[in-house]
Amino acid sequence: MKLISKFFLFLFVSLSFAGTSLAADEAPDLLIKRLSQEILDIAKNDKDIQAGNQKRVFEVVESKILPYIDFTRMTSLAAGKNWREASPEQQKQLITEFRTLLVHTYSGAISQIKDQRLEFKPFRGAPDDTEVEVKSQVIQTRGEPLQLSYRLAKSATGWKIYDINVLGAWLVETYKGSFAAEVTKSGIDGLIKTLVEKNKKLAAGGTSKTASK
Repeated sequence: MKLISKFFLFLFVSLSFAGTSLAADEAPDLLIKRLSQEILDIAKNDKDIQAGNQKRVFEVVESKILPYIDFTRMTSLAAGKNWREASPEQQKQLITEFRTLLVHTYSGAISQIKDQRLEFKPFRGAPDDTEVEVKSQVIQTRGEPLQLSYRLAKSATGWKIYDINVLGAWLVETYKGSFAAEVTKSGIDGLIKTLVEKNKKLAAGGTSKTASK
């Protein structure tokens, strides 16, 4: 899961969902560029976040980031063929637990942003595209640039992210393998149980860190 943590560190470096409403006609590349600077500003200038206030980090994640991610599609893609075999209630639980897992991972990553910046590659999308990929790279003070790409789909309310790629590995594919292995071992309910238990541990860890400050 270390690779997953890296995914979300760089996701936070590159995305921000500050209070501006998402315009349905805003081009996906311009959306990502605008939001990128906003998340950098939040991470670098919010004193509560800098002080390690986990409650504040959760608030930012819940209100500013998650509304612009298509969790239903992301979860269904990660579940693969097992998604169709899950009951509506199981699908709902999977979305809820996967979303919670990402909240904890995002929250752990946002406080790690320091002095990174982004450069964007030329956008290749056409005006009538409904699914696109936006490519960029993370520039660090030390080390080589890190490649970072996003897959977005157009909805009635604007563009939403449903996958991200860091260093050649797509987030959905990374989870797809672990989800499939868990379902093979203990079924869809077993996967849900595993996610529930992981989220409980992450929540307890976050509470302990907050209490120790």
